[in-house]
Amino acid sequence: MTTRRKLAWVSILYFAEGLPFGLIVDNLPVYFRAHGVSLVDVGLLSLVGLPWSLKLLWAPLVDTTGHHRRWIAAALACMAAGMAALCTLDPSRVGVSLWLLLFAFVMASATQDIAIDGYTVALIDRGEEGVANGLRVSAYRAAMIVGGGGLVLLAYRVGWTAAFVTAAVLLLAIAVAVSALPAIPVESGPRPEWLPTFRAWLNRPGAAFVLLFVLTYKLGDASMGPMVKPFWLDRGLSVAEIGTVSNTGGIALGVAGALAGGVFTSRYGVFTGLWALGLTQALSNLGYAAAAWSEAGRAGIYAASLFESFTGGLGTAAFLAFLMRACDRELAASQYALLSALFALTRTLAGSVSGYAATRLGYAPFFALTFALSFPSYAFLPWVRRWADYSR
Repeated sequence: MTTRRKLAWVSILYFAEGLPFGLIVDNLPVYFRAHGVSLVDVGLLSLVGLPWSLKLLWAPLVDTTGHHRRWIAAALACMAAGMAALCTLDPSRVGVSLWLLLFAFVMASATQDIAIDGYTVALIDRGEEGVANGLRVSAYRAAMIVGGGGLVLLAYRVGWTAAFVTAAVLLLAIAVAVSALPAIPVESGPRPEWLPTFRAWLNRPGAAFVLLFVLTYKLGDASMGPMVKPFWLDRGLSVAEIGTVSNTGGIALGVAGALAGGVFTSRYGVFTGLWALGLTQALSNLGYAAAAWSEAGRAGIYAASLFESFTGGLGTAAFLAFLMRACDRELAASQYALLSALFALTRTLAGSVSGYAATRLGYAPFFALTFALSFPSYAFLPWVRRWADYSR
C-alpha cells in the first residue's frame, strides 16, 4: 500500500474516533440544557464517559480477536444506531433508557478507539510516523468540531432530530467505508499487559505523587467544563451563538494556545511550562467567575470563552509534554495510554459532580471554586520536577 493511501485511511479513522467524543462532550450538554434538563443531571451524564478511561480492561480482547477493521465497522454501526435511537427519547427526562443508550454509545466508541489505535500501529511503517501523527491530531480535532459546534449549528437551522440523524448517517457512512480497509492480520504471541506495565511505573521513585499530579493538574478545568455551555444558555446566548463561537474564535485560539505553549515549553523546559502555563490555565476559570459575578453581557462571556480557549491550549501543551517525559522509552506506548486514561478519569468524575456544585453555589461561586481546584496539583511539583528534568 502506498504511503498516500495509508495516510488517507489514517485521516478517516481518526475522524471516526473524534466524532463521538465531540458529540458526547461538546454537543449533548447544550442539547439537554436547551431542553430544560437540570444542571445536576447534565453534570451526572459525564459518567457515561467512564468507558474511555477503562478501555484498557478489554483492549486485549480487541487486540487478539478477529480483525481490527471488523471491530471498527461494528462499533460505528452501533453508534449510528445509538444516534438514531436518541431522537426517539424525550430529551427533557433523563431516565434509565437514556443512561443505558449513552453508556452503550461510549462503550462502542471506546472499543473503536482500541481497534483504530491497534490498526494504525500495524499500518504505519517506520519513517511515516511524523506525518501520520500530524494527520491523526488534525482529523481528530476536525471531527470534534463537527460533532460539537458543527452539529449544534445544524440543530439551530434544521432541528435537533435532523442533526442527530445526520450524525447517524455520517457514522454509518464511515462504517461502510471502513469495511474496505485492507486487512492486517493480528499477530499471534504474547502482548504487553497493562497491569505489569503499571506496576513497573509505580516502582519508580516518587511515582505515587506524580500519579496524584496527573489526576489533579486538570481538576479545575475538568470541573468547570460541563457547566460552561449551560452557563451560556442560562445567560441568554442562543444555540446558534454557541455553535458559532465554538467553531470560530474558540478553535483558532485553542490551536494558537497549543502552539504557543509548545514553544514556551521547548524554550523554558517542561517543569516551568507546567507551573507557569498551569497558572494561566487557572486564570480562565477566574475569568468565567468574573463574567458571572458582574452579570457581564455577551461581550464579557465571549471574552471569558476566548481566553479559556487560548489558556487551555497553553496548559494542555505543557501537560502533554510532561506525560511524554514521564514515560520510559521501552514502555512509552503502554504508559502513555495509562496516564491518558487517568487524566480522562479526572474529567469524568469531576464533571459528574459539577452540576450539583453549580446548582448549590450558583455559577459565580462555582467558577471561583474551580479556580481554587486548579492548585492542589502544585503540592506535588517537587516530585514532578525530578521527572520533568530527567530525560530517558
